Amino acid sequence: MRHSCALTMLLASSGTCLAQPGVDLYGIVDVGVRSASGLAANNAPAPPGHAAFVNSGIDNTSRWGIKGQEPLGGGVTALFRLEGGINADTGAQAKSDRLFDRLAWAGLATPYGTVAAGRQPNLLSDALVAVDPLGKRYAGINPNINVAGLSNTAFGTHAFGRQYGPSGYADNFYRLDNTVKYTADVGPWQARAAYSAGEVPGDAAAASSHGVALAYRRPGWVVSGATMHFRSRDGLPLDAWTAGAAVRAAGWQFKANIARNDAATGPGKTVAQRVLSAGVSRQAARDILVTTAWYSVRRAATGLRDDGFDRAFLFIEKMLAPRTTAYAEADYTAWRGDAAGLTAARPNDRHGTGLTLGLMQKF
Repeated sequence: MRHSCALTMLLASSGTCLAQPGVDLYGIVDVGVRSASGLAANNAPAPPGHAAFVNSGIDNTSRWGIKGQEPLGGGVTALFRLEGGINADTGAQAKSDRLFDRLAWAGLATPYGTVAAGRQPNLLSDALVAVDPLGKRYAGINPNINVAGLSNTAFGTHAFGRQYGPSGYADNFYRLDNTVKYTADVGPWQARAAYSAGEVPGDAAAASSHGVALAYRRPGWVVSGATMHFRSRDGLPLDAWTAGAAVRAAGWQFKANIARNDAATGPGKTVAQRVLSAGVSRQAARDILVTTAWYSVRRAATGLRDDGFDRAFLFIEKMLAPRTTAYAEADYTAWRGDAAGLTAARPNDRHGTGLTLGLMQKF
């Protein structure tokens, strides 16, 4: 009861502390010690040389949240979810301007599907859940999250430099405000549709987004894809799509995905990005999972030299207890074109390597 009271006091300055059935507090705390060469703390290109960091969210993003549900009768259930990111290495919020930067929505689950309204991941993110070779690990450096899912388009000279859709941030459209999302499961099919209102007076299309996603799921395999259209506040379009598959056989799991996005960034200016990815996971023992993954990113922008990078990963995870996992991670990046760039007029290393040892605990 002390924990329940503390949470209530955190969320409200007054009121009676009562247990509420159907409401859960949950989260992940993930911290790793990392050694890197040619990469900065945020995994951007850096001059040659080694550096050490303590990073948050290597295996899985550190976060905390509250979720709840209440049956209303007739097969209808009211749902809500609030979730915020944590920088476990410093104790700070992931986004200083938002307590619940990851999720903030309420909705209804019915026999005909679920509808939710609020801040939610875009449909590209939803489609990648089952088919990303890393299983959406290491969000800060995973190209399917950053490039295919549009969480960090500010990479180098090919940055979009503006906001598309109502994300609240330039160059990051992975989660969207003002979103209404509908999800329906029919046999092996799962279909999603979403619309995000830009809320620009006099222009319903400005800063908005919409899209659809479709997945076909069988016991040993899944195919998943999505397509979305975004608009900037001044009406510039961004179109994106992703498609992938995962197959499980005899303790092995194979995943592959392709994604592309094309944005108009100004009069006569465009930026295009493509991501190819593939990976293999193997349950080496009952409590040990080994995952390898490879990503190829290519970018083109008006008036600039084409660039991109190739990145490979190795993850070894050992489950110490049902809620505690120790892991080792290694990654290698090779920059292409002018992607490595400069730091204070000093050329950055054209290759980057990283090694992380960490611990993840769930609650």
